[in-house]
Amino acid sequence: MTTPQSNTVRHIPVMLAEVLAALAPRDGEVYVDGTFGAGGYASAVLKSADCKVIAIDRDPNAIRDGQAMVSAYSGRLQLLHGAFSEMGELLEAEGITAVDGVMLDIGVSSMQLDEAARGFSFMRDGPLDMRMSQSGPSAADHVNKMDQDDLARVIYILGEEPKSRAIARAIVKAREEQPITTTLELVRAIERATGPQRMKDRTHPATRTFQALRIFVNAELEELATALQQAELLLREGGRLVVVTFHSLEDRIVKRFMQSRAGKTSGGSRHLFEVQEGLPPSFTLPVKGHIGCSDEEGAINPRSRSAKLRIGVRTKNAAWPFSFEELGMPRVEGV
Repeated sequence: MTTPQSNTVRHIPVMLAEVLAALAPRDGEVYVDGTFGAGGYASAVLKSADCKVIAIDRDPNAIRDGQAMVSAYSGRLQLLHGAFSEMGELLEAEGITAVDGVMLDIGVSSMQLDEAARGFSFMRDGPLDMRMSQSGPSAADHVNKMDQDDLARVIYILGEEPKSRAIARAIVKAREEQPITTTLELVRAIERATGPQRMKDRTHPATRTFQALRIFVNAELEELATALQQAELLLREGGRLVVVTFHSLEDRIVKRFMQSRAGKTSGGSRHLFEVQEGLPPSFTLPVKGHIGCSDEEGAINPRSRSAKLRIGVRTKNAAWPFSFEELGMPRVEGV
């Protein structure tokens, strides 16, 4: 089994040990890494067993930069450019119709945050872009063209920002003076409504607005929900679905998907699952609830503190019918 040096990976991913334990890689099996990024999870899986990893990323930079890993692992790593919501189609084109595990690390990658030119971070000045695929309308396009009420709905629903209306008004006022084209210009517009960050504040006032725009630009919640359904269709009996999320909107979707397909309901949520009542479970849940990061990791990497890991194990039963409504998807109507 080829085990290249660790310098082929550019950063340590969140909850790596927990993800490996949940996936439990074995020799001869095939795994999907739906969010390749810098390749940390994929490399760890390939080192832990003589298996194959099919890695997907819609960011062309990730595919380009991962070619050294492809060479290093001598045919056991394959990179596919595309969205993880299309994993079934992408794998079918490669002659693969079933896999033994799927891992997803949801949200923006460390490299994207660190690269100012990508426009994901309010801590670095750069073009207001936020496009993971580097195609389609950018965050700047939406910020400068979207109706004020629509902008407020996006910020409120996808960012869970209580000051969404005031922030939308401030953005519209700022763009009337000149188009908002950079991340720091957007931060200044937001601060018109919120005021600057105070020393006692743990969260920057632009955090939720940037989150909302990023999710909207990349249709992240729709992508996630569809990817879960694709994983359900691809996984063999006993195959494992391992998902790491970083905020409540993502985690709610994953939680509802796994609970529904395991035949479980939670208080007040019965109506979400009525459409599937009577179907045999397509997943079992080996862990009740979620797994959080260790205190040690949280002290080293603050980003990991909000991470939640959920695990589902595929049964022999058929995949369930799928709908966004079943998962209680937050929708920004009319935008």
